[in-house]
Amino acid sequence: MFSAVSNFVESCYRTMSMHRRVVLLSSLVLAASVAIRGLTTSPSLCRSIPGDSTWPSTTEWDAFNTTIRGRLIATVPIGSPCHSPSSSNGSFPPAYNQQQCDALRNTWYLPETHLVSPSSPIAYPFSNNSCNPWLQSNSTCALGGHVAYSVNATGADDIQKTIKFAKSNDIRLVIRNTGHDYLGKSTGAHALAIWTHYMKDIELIERFAGASYAGPAIKVGAGVEAIEAYAFAGAQKLMVVGGNCPTVGIAGGYTQGGGHGHLASKYGLSADHVLEWEVVTAAGELVTANAKNHPELFWALRGGGGGTFGVVVSMTIKAFPDTYFSTAYATILKNGTNEKALWEAVGTFLRTLPSLVDAGAFVVWVAAPFGFMLMPAIAPDLHQEELDSLLKPFTNKLTELGLDYQYTSYEKPTFLSNYNSQTVSWNVSDYTLGGRLIPRSLVEDDTEALVDAIRFISSQTLMSGVTFNVSKGVSSPDEVAVNPYFRKAIASIAIGTPINYTDWEATLAGQDQITNVFLPKLAAITPDGAAYLNEADFQAEDFKTLFYGAHYDRLEKIKAKYDPDDLFYATTAVGSDRWKEDVEGRLCRA
Repeated sequence: MFSAVSNFVESCYRTMSMHRRVVLLSSLVLAASVAIRGLTTSPSLCRSIPGDSTWPSTTEWDAFNTTIRGRLIATVPIGSPCHSPSSSNGSFPPAYNQQQCDALRNTWYLPETHLVSPSSPIAYPFSNNSCNPWLQSNSTCALGGHVAYSVNATGADDIQKTIKFAKSNDIRLVIRNTGHDYLGKSTGAHALAIWTHYMKDIELIERFAGASYAGPAIKVGAGVEAIEAYAFAGAQKLMVVGGNCPTVGIAGGYTQGGGHGHLASKYGLSADHVLEWEVVTAAGELVTANAKNHPELFWALRGGGGGTFGVVVSMTIKAFPDTYFSTAYATILKNGTNEKALWEAVGTFLRTLPSLVDAGAFVVWVAAPFGFMLMPAIAPDLHQEELDSLLKPFTNKLTELGLDYQYTSYEKPTFLSNYNSQTVSWNVSDYTLGGRLIPRSLVEDDTEALVDAIRFISSQTLMSGVTFNVSKGVSSPDEVAVNPYFRKAIASIAIGTPINYTDWEATLAGQDQITNVFLPKLAAITPDGAAYLNEADFQAEDFKTLFYGAHYDRLEKIKAKYDPDDLFYATTAVGSDRWKEDVEGRLCRA
């Protein structure tokens, strides 16, 4: 996750009246998107792809579409208006239109451009550079890493029918909500996607009566975005734990992977506060998973990762009384002569973090070649002067060292007013990603080592630190499936290298630099460490330990119980090592 830093990074704008539309394609388009049946035979240990004898015919796709009331969408990559008819591989109709192409390029970096698409990855590399809108119009426009079809699901019935069809035809299945995804879980070549983005039901439960909680709760459909949940809760004088970016779906991979946000240091992770899930299992059964019914599935979905245990229809989560917030920002830019002083000040800043997070603050900071920024510190139940006081050691050090800096702070009466006031937002369209959790002990005992690592990485690329204390979010680290390492972490550091839309090899090299150069610097000072699986390096070879920690074996047993045939596959998800993609993008048993 990266903060939009002035003009340095494109922002993920909060568009309150987002354009909501789904393009339902005609049967002619459906027919055009189906490859000739019967040319090859699908290997017995692989999922079907177009051309296999097991791949459905046009008639079968149309029949399936009828059962789901015309909600099947054949993928046409959103970059197709930038490509001439000769560039298409024949699986979808050409759509070259220079005016539309220019409009697409102007809004490409905004999540809203991709949210209304059932197939466009916000994290571009997972399209496999297919149908790139920034290349010449005669460059190839193919499905590549995009799914072949999507179902615009409106409820459990659509999901159940899609699961049945995928199983009957041995098709790779993908679960997609908003497409906010750094690890390629919400797309896949030759796949059929269950698109939950428009499942927007929200319900207030004034008093949820559960095994260990009695109080207000909010039930959200799988497609509800953070800003939608915040607005609904705020109208009830409540708030819920959700993410920083307004367009992230809170019931999807966000909460299923753990989920930190502005309330993390006060209440813990989003996964800590889930009371109930409605889930469609691989068997096609709609179940309610909570502390009493399907408790293993309930546990696994609370931090064990999205896209692998079932398809979430809804989530019920605790709601908390609304409160006032204070927020602070600071900026120190490099000027060619102040680096030594700047890094001394950063060391002081890092040493203030324990007191900040212990007071309930959630602190986001950015280090980059241009300098260092607090972007911002957000503190529920603290007045402006209290937050200023907590940051005094840092600001005093800046003054003492003679550094030029900007510092601002303010106070707002509610969660939503504070959230909407912030000039910072997040976007995944510009950067590849990798991350590492930083233990509190490192900040307290060896700040210099951490400063050195930050300095090395940020001199070459952008990095962001999200700082919190979630040690008290649950009674025990084993209460939920989130990696137990989270409870001793003080920060999740994310590292990004820029995507080069006109040089695919440079983009791949940037991801390799994260894997092989930058993250090893953090690994060296955090032995036996961990990463937040929602903001991690998808190339990590030791993902089982790194993302899931001591919980992996238990999660794998639950996966075997609820999905014995591995219908649900997602990159780096539990059980994913049993599969691999071949050169055609076909998913096969490893």
